[in-house]
Amino acid sequence: MNNNMLQLSPPQVWRNFHLLTQIPRTSGNEERIREFLADFGKRLGLESMVDEVGNVIIRKPASPGMEGRRGVILQSHLDMVPQKNLDKLHDFITDPIETVLDGDWVRANGTTLGADNGMGVAAAMAVLESRELQHGPLEALFTSNEESGMTGAFGLKPGSLRGEILLNLDSEDEGELCIGCAGGSNGRMSFACREEALQGEWKAFMVRVTGLRGGHSGLDIHLGRGNANKIMNRILYHGHLHHGLRLASIDGGSLRNAIPRESFALVALPGSMVHPFLTSMTILTATIKEELSAVEPTLTIEAVPASLPESVLEEGAVLRLMRALYGCPNGVMRMSSEMAGLVETSNNLAMVQSGNGVVTVEMLLRSSVDSAKVDLEVMINSIFDLAGAETLFDGRYPGWKPDPASSILKIMQEVYHKKFGTIAETRAVHAGLECGILGSIYPDWEMISFGPIIRFPHSPDEKVNIFSVQKFWEFLVATLRSIPVK
Repeated sequence: MNNNMLQLSPPQVWRNFHLLTQIPRTSGNEERIREFLADFGKRLGLESMVDEVGNVIIRKPASPGMEGRRGVILQSHLDMVPQKNLDKLHDFITDPIETVLDGDWVRANGTTLGADNGMGVAAAMAVLESRELQHGPLEALFTSNEESGMTGAFGLKPGSLRGEILLNLDSEDEGELCIGCAGGSNGRMSFACREEALQGEWKAFMVRVTGLRGGHSGLDIHLGRGNANKIMNRILYHGHLHHGLRLASIDGGSLRNAIPRESFALVALPGSMVHPFLTSMTILTATIKEELSAVEPTLTIEAVPASLPESVLEEGAVLRLMRALYGCPNGVMRMSSEMAGLVETSNNLAMVQSGNGVVTVEMLLRSSVDSAKVDLEVMINSIFDLAGAETLFDGRYPGWKPDPASSILKIMQEVYHKKFGTIAETRAVHAGLECGILGSIYPDWEMISFGPIIRFPHSPDEKVNIFSVQKFWEFLVATLRSIPVK
């Protein structure tokens, strides 16, 4: 921990963020952070509760003279994405995040930082504990498991909250007001692959694709970064087609909502094909690295000698898998016709993993147009169905339709201009903000999402801009002071 972070401004936000970095809080491992926040509210003498799905709700009365203002919900999520560099020893279940001051930024030491969405949680905590801020009736909603299914948002019961305006603190560009987001669905395809014994002389190698930048599968999907699963499949298919390569196991990617940074495959080759394979792999590696040189300067592809496995996966099933992965769409499918620069529809080929005689492929589809998302599901299902896989699409969540006429949007635009002398940009994002789900449960809410500058979320390069946190806090405080009467 770089203790200089505690000297940053605003001190109340950074102090709370430091506390959050000391509590492991990956998706599904949220017991400690849930207990911490519930106790935090109770220590302040505020009404605090944990609902059936693990959301924490804390209520704070209006400050004197503000009782007649419209109620506001400050919303953030409890969990963070666990990603680390290959050489980093870190246990996300037990270890605190090591933070580093790096010029104008705070980052972590080889892991994700958890600024997504820890900065939002820290800001809400600072509002709850302040005795000086002016605000109407407040509720803080800390949702569970946002990064791995949004189960907290899905499970929120109607009537749990009393406010009329939701301020979602989970955006990543200061100076922007988000008024819409994409919906999504999870795809899961399974190939049954019997194991077969090898006959004759074989040599084994561990093929490794590492050093990719990864990133958020929605916010970063348009950047054209390499996908470790696509790159690995290209290598394996070439090796199988030309050199008799057999696949023993594969492990690529770790989260549906993170662009896969690494993939590892244990393969076997006939003894006579080892040299030709390694030679052609060198050429193919150079080609791939040249294709991605502008966006993936640290990409590494290598084949390291390994112990020969006792068996390999059935050749026919693996060939069908490889062809399906080759045909599977990945990346941007269509840009929005309504908002310049916004991705409308995309797919992230997130995970390819083998075990117990099955190879499983998982992906995350996103679109701000529900019919386009359904069409993409049909497209992907057709490819994998033809390849003989079992297919499943679930975890569907709705998008958030922009409302440019929102009264709270107008107020916040005026507040921002008065406070900073510039105009806050209005935009929508190609990411699954919880606003879409929450808005379907509370359709009368007005909603805005905003936050500080966070770069490279869902990757070990994640960092938060120090000065933007100050502006984010000042804007939040001024907005709460400007909420109108009912």
